[in-house]
Amino acid sequence: MTQTNYLYIDDVSCFKGFTRFNVKKTLNKKNVSDLKKFIDGLSQHNELVILTGSSQQLAALPKSFYKKFLTPHKGEHYFFLFNEQEPARHQLDLQHIQLSTGELLFVVPNQIHTSPPLKKGIKFSALSFEPRCLALLPRQFSFLIDPLNRQTISFDNESRQRVKILFQTLGQLLHADKTRNNIDIILVYINALLTEFDNAYFKNINAKQITGNKISKYTQFKVIIEAEFKKQPSVNSIAEKLLLSQNQLYAIVKEFSGQSPKEYLIQRSMLEAQRILFYEKSTAKELAYELGFADPDYFSRLFKKYTGKNISKFQIHIQDLSRQK
Repeated sequence: MTQTNYLYIDDVSCFKGFTRFNVKKTLNKKNVSDLKKFIDGLSQHNELVILTGSSQQLAALPKSFYKKFLTPHKGEHYFFLFNEQEPARHQLDLQHIQLSTGELLFVVPNQIHTSPPLKKGIKFSALSFEPRCLALLPRQFSFLIDPLNRQTISFDNESRQRVKILFQTLGQLLHADKTRNNIDIILVYINALLTEFDNAYFKNINAKQITGNKISKYTQFKVIIEAEFKKQPSVNSIAEKLLLSQNQLYAIVKEFSGQSPKEYLIQRSMLEAQRILFYEKSTAKELAYELGFADPDYFSRLFKKYTGKNISKFQIHIQDLSRQK
């Protein structure tokens, strides 16, 4: 895959403590074409890539620097943005998301995210960390699999205040010399934040759905799809792994996604095709084989059905998206 020079707002909120000179000096290095190396180099922790920040810190950056964050981008980190003031319009995997005051947006690795312009009145706190941080936490967080197919989270007044305080405290810890590299303390606060997110995400779920274990099965289904969609597994093989009949799997996936398991698998493949085309020039044949389709013509028809454009027109479309910022 061709490396890009895209830098993004998600992780740049860490720049508290960096002078304008240091930021410009970092950007001017010729070897900063690798986004992951760049972000890793700005980590606020010696062992883990963890970054925190706020809208105020971003506003202090040079305008020419901030412009780089307004192009569609994807990364290898989890990103959480807590919108404290004024609605903001984000774009996530080509879908527009209106983030209201007091809501949180979460972005998982490899999603395409476009940030809104930083205008007067917008206020937010942000956190980004690498996937291996999750393995160090004492529990798993099902909301990150997005079983309810929404990537915004609303909070009641009490939990909203707790989330705000946790963001502030984590930022203070990561910017203080005495605590910034204390991995136990940092992970305690990340775990507390993610627990608040998880609780709020599932707050309004029907009790029957939880006790019936449907969410758990649907979450496992999504995990299998993420791991195997490039092999185009059969619905029967997925059902067997989940110890379900095909009819049971169909009912669960339909309930939570509105799609059949096969439709969900195809849509996930089409989404990945679009993500790849943001950063590579690929033919229909190359994309088809990469995503597990033996018939490139069939793949091309599916792509046009799900995106409304053939591959060449879609590539022109995404070039226009990158230029318009």
